Amino acid sequence: MRERVHHPAGTRELLQLLKIPREERASFKRHLESLVGSGDLIQIRGQRFGLPEKMDLYVGALETHPAGYGFVRPERPLEGGSGDIYVANPHLNEAMHGDRVVVRIERIKDGGRVEGRIIRILDRGNTWLVGRYDRNEDGMGFVVPFDRRVLMDVLIPPGQESGATPGEMVTIELTRWPTSSRGAIGRVADVLGDIDAPGVDTEIIIRKHGIPDAHSPQAVAEAVRLGGSVSEKDIRGRSDFREQVTVTIDGEHARDFDDAITIERLPGGNFWLGVHIADVSHYVQEGSALDREAYDRGTSVYFPERAVHMFPSELATGLCSLNPQVDRLVQSCFMEVTRRGEVVRSEFHDGVINSNERMTYTAVNGILTDRDPELIKRYEPLVPSFELMRELFHVLNDARKRRGSIDFDLNEAEVIIDAGGVVEAIIALQRNVAHRLIEEFMLLANETVATHLEAQDAPALYRIHEEPDVLKIAKFEDFISGFGLSLGASLTALRPRHFQKLIERIHGKPEEKPIAFLMLRTMQKARYAPENAGHFGLAAPSYTHFTSPIRRYPDLVVHRALRASRHGLLTAERREEWSEDLPEVARHTSEMERRADDAERELLQWKKVKFMADKVGDEFEGYVTGVAAFGLFIELVEHYVEGLVHVSTMADDYYRFIDTAHMLRGENTQKTYRLGDKVKVQVVRVNMEVRQIDLGLVEILNRLRQGERGARRSKAQPKRVERKKKGRPGRNERKKTKRR
Repeated sequence: MRERVHHPAGTRELLQLLKIPREERASFKRHLESLVGSGDLIQIRGQRFGLPEKMDLYVGALETHPAGYGFVRPERPLEGGSGDIYVANPHLNEAMHGDRVVVRIERIKDGGRVEGRIIRILDRGNTWLVGRYDRNEDGMGFVVPFDRRVLMDVLIPPGQESGATPGEMVTIELTRWPTSSRGAIGRVADVLGDIDAPGVDTEIIIRKHGIPDAHSPQAVAEAVRLGGSVSEKDIRGRSDFREQVTVTIDGEHARDFDDAITIERLPGGNFWLGVHIADVSHYVQEGSALDREAYDRGTSVYFPERAVHMFPSELATGLCSLNPQVDRLVQSCFMEVTRRGEVVRSEFHDGVINSNERMTYTAVNGILTDRDPELIKRYEPLVPSFELMRELFHVLNDARKRRGSIDFDLNEAEVIIDAGGVVEAIIALQRNVAHRLIEEFMLLANETVATHLEAQDAPALYRIHEEPDVLKIAKFEDFISGFGLSLGASLTALRPRHFQKLIERIHGKPEEKPIAFLMLRTMQKARYAPENAGHFGLAAPSYTHFTSPIRRYPDLVVHRALRASRHGLLTAERREEWSEDLPEVARHTSEMERRADDAERELLQWKKVKFMADKVGDEFEGYVTGVAAFGLFIELVEHYVEGLVHVSTMADDYYRFIDTAHMLRGENTQKTYRLGDKVKVQVVRVNMEVRQIDLGLVEILNRLRQGERGARRSKAQPKRVERKKKGRPGRNERKKTKRR
């Protein structure tokens, strides 16, 4: 059609212009319908079909805002504009958040902002919703969606409420979509209970983000059939590492252990590091129920109170977990590492291990850093291995710094929760030497596997991190120039080391936080891709995810590719099949990773908001972590909780937003609040409805209070003087005064 049809055409005309043989016309018509369904063709009035790019039409996902407008993220780059397509409320045309839509470009404003109108809904994004059930004054039931981006309530007809009572949280299935004249209708599928009951908040977030919770009977049955122990048949033909000293090192509360370490020093002084990863691909065959379900989920999701595993527990915490003192199948990556941190030799094995000990980060740190005599005595046979691990960690970390790998060492929050699911405290997550050495070993194994797969030209998934956008870098350079700093290179010649050197220069200084925050936002997001494009942040030419196949589907794909390349199983047919499938696998798994991140972040924020509910009126110190025209985002130092200082509370002046400087500046006082500033704030309100903490700047609140007291005194004084002159007013006069 692009080559031969130069206008929107009907079916009959297309058959003639494209010279479709009579015997193929039925399948041609089915193909037309398929292309319309996918958005590659658009059907317009008069039963004509046209190319979207010729009609200023774009296909993309709609994301609505609680204020009523939306944005469409186009699936092909915009012509003549940039970013997403803005859609005003009247132009949403019954589309809902998450729908895949066709949008027509209406105009492109100065500055490149593109505005459009939705003309067709291709796929509905919300078949299920979670929300609060209620009844109106007429007794008719309805559900208020928990996701504020869904802009309409859903009617629940009599008999469809499944026993829900007003105020309870429910999951509903939409049975009729909204139209221009009628609202959406649904039925209650599950009653979740009171929003403040233990565990209900986690259930709500799981349902809101569409995360599958319970595993299918077919997947569970497959996992059960695999058994709980490794058989002799499974071990046959594998490299046997059971006699080697092997340990897992994880957090205190970890239940699935997918990596184990062996280490020794070679005669020439080099290190021989073995990273053993649970061999999930041995058990989970392509196309099986376990495989299909793992692909759909893409990743495990970790909430403060519980995890939603990618695999049933029989695998995740059983047969594929590298538990101590039991045989477990692994894929092993052995690396000979020099004193300069270079890998000069590597080996890959289908192996079997028997872990000597399940170690925790705390215990290993107690041995290496605190030199705890009780721990040293308890784990005496393993202490030399831990000391060798620490030595290799420093070698690898120094090598990574030399090549310019960017190392953000910002504190993360850890939420301490009691048995009832209530947050007791929010503290800084301490990353000790044990955390860091395991992280360093996993990075090295991932790089080594990626390098091997690339050398073998094996179809696989890479973890790529592209170079930052030049325009974002220019804004970042403008911002840091205000501190007398620079990246020290032209925008087109920037390498990771320029960012790392900047981090080293600002370490421990007041400007460290604002610059690190903005640097993070300047970077692209890492994602999965079938072609290797390198990892900018790590300054690694090749990088993949190999180390967590229990909880990440891309790692399972990499394990399959690694085994196939080792055993000569990469036939031309398999290469072609994988090459066709991998782009969609990369897209889907990247999307599922974002979904998991969003869900984990949202629940954590909700827990934090609940934690602050009894702290209204309290004052805290915090840092400005974001600046917008509507106010300042502040992260509290004490609790690692973020709240908003709305510009309407900054009523001592008119504050203007200066985008390039990430700053609000008072017109009259010239007082500035910029990214990274340390401020004192008061908790003004905790809004559970929108799960937001409203803060006020203490210095402004104090000025406003003083101003109000002064203003009241100045108004009251003349009245007292007047009464002295005129005497006490009569009863009728007092009534008039009161009315006025």
